[in-house]
Amino acid sequence: MKVVYFLVVILALTSSVVSAYDPSPLQDFCVAAKEKDGVFVNGKFCKDPKLVKAEDFFRHVEPGKTDNPVGSNVTQVFVDQLPGLNTLGIALARIDFAPKGLNAPHTHPRGTEILIVLEGTLYVGFVTSNQDGNRLFTKVLNKGDVFVFPIGLIHFQLNVGYGNAAAIAALSSQNPGAITIANALFKANQPISSEVLTKAFQVDKSIIDYLQKQSWYDNNN
Repeated sequence: MKVVYFLVVILALTSSVVSAYDPSPLQDFCVAAKEKDGVFVNGKFCKDPKLVKAEDFFRHVEPGKTDNPVGSNVTQVFVDQLPGLNTLGIALARIDFAPKGLNAPHTHPRGTEILIVLEGTLYVGFVTSNQDGNRLFTKVLNKGDVFVFPIGLIHFQLNVGYGNAAAIAALSSQNPGAITIANALFKANQPISSEVLTKAFQVDKSIIDYLQKQSWYDNNN
C-alpha cells in the first residue's frame, strides 16, 4: 500500500512539473531588461521595479504587410517585443492575410495557441502526433470565431475569403517560439543531407535539390 501511495505522489508531482511550461511569477512583474546586472528570470534580466514605466507594458501593433510570397504577416508580441510579458506566461500575435494568403504549417514548441478571427474567412487546422495517427482537424472560421491549437502540434491558417483577413492569436508562453516546417527542413542554416530528406519524403533527389534552392520566406516579424 505504501508503494502504491508513493507512486501516486510521484506521478502527481511529475504531472504538475510537466504542465508548468512557464514558471509562475513570485512578484507582481519582472520587466525584461538588457542590462547584465539585474536578476535573471525566465531567460531575461529583470528591470529594477522602481524604474519600470507604463511603456514597459505597452506596444502598438499595426496591420502587417502581406505583399510577400505567402501572402501573410505575423506580427509577434512576445517578450522580446514587449518586455513587460516576462514571467507572465502569455504572448500575442496579430496575423494579417491577403486574399489566398497562408500562414504556412508551423508549430509552437512552448505554447498553446488560441485564435480569434477579426475579419475575413479562414480555413484552419492542426495535425495530431504520430501516436494519435496524425489525425487532421480542420474548421472554416468567420469573424468572431475562436479555435485552439494544442501545444507543439503542426497547424496552419489559410485565407479562403474574397478579401483580406486578420486574426489575433494568444499563446500560453511569453516566448512560445515558432518553427515553420518547410523553412526548417529546406532552409536550415546548414543544409540537411539530401539523403535524409529523400528517404523521409520518399522522392527523387532532384526534387529535394530543387526545394533546397528555393527562397523560403519567413512571415514572422
